[in-house]
Amino acid sequence: MQAMTITASQQYIGAEPVPDRLSAYTPSLAIKLAVLYQGQGDIQPFRQLAERLGVPLYESLNSDSPEEFFLTWRDGCLKLLDKELLKKGGLAVDIEPRNGEQRSWPAPKDGALAQALGRKTRTVVDATTGWAQDSLHIFRMGYELLCIERSPVMAELLADGFVRLAQLDWMQRLNLEPPRLLQGNAIELLASLEVQPDCIYLDPMFPPKRKKSALAKKSMMVLRDLLGDDQDKQLLFEAALNAAGKRVVVKSPDYAEPLGGKPSQSFQGKLLRYDVYLKL
Repeated sequence: MQAMTITASQQYIGAEPVPDRLSAYTPSLAIKLAVLYQGQGDIQPFRQLAERLGVPLYESLNSDSPEEFFLTWRDGCLKLLDKELLKKGGLAVDIEPRNGEQRSWPAPKDGALAQALGRKTRTVVDATTGWAQDSLHIFRMGYELLCIERSPVMAELLADGFVRLAQLDWMQRLNLEPPRLLQGNAIELLASLEVQPDCIYLDPMFPPKRKKSALAKKSMMVLRDLLGDDQDKQLLFEAALNAAGKRVVVKSPDYAEPLGGKPSQSFQGKLLRYDVYLKL
């Protein structure tokens, strides 16, 4: 099977300038975000990061700082902080398997997600990568994976995470490369793929449940604060259905209506489900 390919101008690489899409994707973020350097290590990567994102660089903070979010390198990784997290470490892309996930590669294709992706599937596009927890699980199961993320901020965090992933002993021992990453509007990027992937995976941000039974994870709260709700998820689904070779998989909370109408198949997980739309 021919591999998925992309043009060089589309591929996101953390060391290269990113097109100024910050205001286009997150209109309020330009006044919410800054890069924070606190005297640890070379300041040049911090300057380059601030320049790529078009946001201020601070060497210290005071109570009058208007920004609500900050990017900085701590503990060997790029982290996103809000003012509550300034002294608590921050949020980074976690490259370790979640509880219950296999550490071997390729991990067994077990569970609802693997059933939804399909055992004959080889190539997957995750069009809503976010913090990449599902992406990395898909990658560890041995699928060929392309990740798309519309937020330039999340793309920076993901690029840093994938660099750390590439440096792990098991990745180097098996001569594996991390997933490829594109930053941009998935609706547009899916239409530009030269070869159809077998499966396109969608995990759009659904409105929170009216009656909350538990607090959302901090990472998801911050992501929602940064990006808001996915207002174009229906258009994204239609673009995915056009671009996929065999199937589209939509991850949904158990209370949400199916994004694309009645699915061909549905696989239930804990408090969520995976709706599968097969191409005829």
